[in-house]
Formats: sequence, structure tokens, C-alpha cells
Amino acid sequence: MPKIDRDGVEIYYEIHGDGPPVLLTHGYSSTSTMWNGQIEALSKRHKLVLWDMRGHGQSDYPTDPAAYSEALTVGDMAALLDAVGAKAAIVGGLSLGGYMSLAFYRAHPERVSALLIIDTGPGFKKDDAREAWNRRALDTAERFEREGLDVLKAASRERSTVSHRDASGLARAARGMLTQRDARVIELLADIKVPSLVVVGADDAPFLAASDYMAAKIPGARKVVIPAAGHAVNIDQPQAFIDAVELFLDGLPRQAAVAPSS
Repeated sequence: MPKIDRDGVEIYYEIHGDGPPVLLTHGYSSTSTMWNGQIEALSKRHKLVLWDMRGHGQSDYPTDPAAYSEALTVGDMAALLDAVGAKAAIVGGLSLGGYMSLAFYRAHPERVSALLIIDTGPGFKKDDAREAWNRRALDTAERFEREGLDVLKAASRERSTVSHRDASGLARAARGMLTQRDARVIELLADIKVPSLVVVGADDAPFLAASDYMAAKIPGARKVVIPAAGHAVNIDQPQAFIDAVELFLDGLPRQAAVAPSS
């Protein structure tokens, strides 16, 4: 199984198909396996790159808390594109993966040809809202330390059946990657200059308003609300999700759909 070495931290990834590259990032405490239902469809005309964030799945679980951060995750994504020979890609993800995709655009706009933002929040402008989110993230870390992977048994569908070696990486990832420090990502939205698709499950109540906000703020963004789907929209309604994404990909201008490769 291919891995890249990031200063001693090995990051697992896999490649499916060939064509314009698409980098998809899973949600917090899930893994790349959450995209299994999309591999066949999306790899027919694209080079689909899936990966496990640090502390998750088949990637390393470094013991140093400083090895988990938004900046390091964005760096991992850039290194993955380098590893697959892509100067730019269609970049997207679900929940934390979508947030990191926005953070990646902020750091490397020239490497993003389009955005797929799925069941995601863009962060918070107000400090008190961000602090409340961070308290929940820290509570999640403590639960994983206290209860281990049993926490996932009652989680949403994309997380309840995933495989992690242990809960230690998830706890450190909650503290270093799930928590937020500033409003830089949400303040970026109006400056996004690539085609963007916002997808949300109709039953994903905590993320409906955030999806409306992103669709309104990102210039030219398209939004799709998928009925009878919750937070794991691609798992709850896989065909409706594929239909929405393929329609978006098929409509990309050639310069966006064909990301330059080295």
C-alpha cells in the first residue's frame, strides 16, 4: 500500500483510475473507506486520490500532539498531490475533510481547479461560537481517551464501521485538527475563484445553515440538497450523491477539469 513520509509520519493513500485528479478527504474519525461507494463511478474518467488523515486508519498515529494541526494536514494534501504528479486537482471532502479542503485552497489556490464541499462547516467568525465548537472537540478527545474506539459504535454511518488501530490518534487529532484557531477559512469564501459544489444531506440539520452560507458567499457556487440523507450523504444516498458530483464534474470548463500534471 503506498504511503508518503512526512518528517517521519507515514500517510496512507490510494489511487484509482486515470484522468484529471480528484483528491477527496474523509471526515473526522472516518477513513478513506467512506468513499468506497464512489470509487467505481468517479475513477472512470478521473484519477481519484483517497487518503487517511494522520491519526486515522492506515496512516501513522504520532505520539507528539504537535504533529496534528490544520497546517500539517494542508501540507499532507500538498505532498499527496506531489506524490501523484498533480500540479493541481479537484479538491474536496466531507465535514472536517471539506473544511481542510477550504484551508488547502486558502494556502494553495493555484493547486485547486475546483472544490467539492460536502456536509461541511466553514468555521466561525465569532469567537464565542468557535470556543463552543472547540469545547465539543476537546470533549470528544476526552471521550476517546476514556472509552476508546467504542465511542464510534454510536456514531454516524461513515464512522461506525471504520477501522482504526486505536483511539489515541483520534484523540490527538480532535485536539490539533478538529479545533479551530481563527476565522481565516470562513473569511476566505468570497475570494474563492474556482467552480465550487456544496452538497448537504437534507437531514443533516447542524450543517444546513452552513451550507446555505457557503453557497451564498462563494461566487458562482452550486448547491445540492440530497433528500433522505444525513451527515454521511454519500453513504446514505450514494447514487444521488454520485449523480450530483458527476453533473458538476461534467460541467467544469476544460481548464478546470484538466488539471495540469507534471
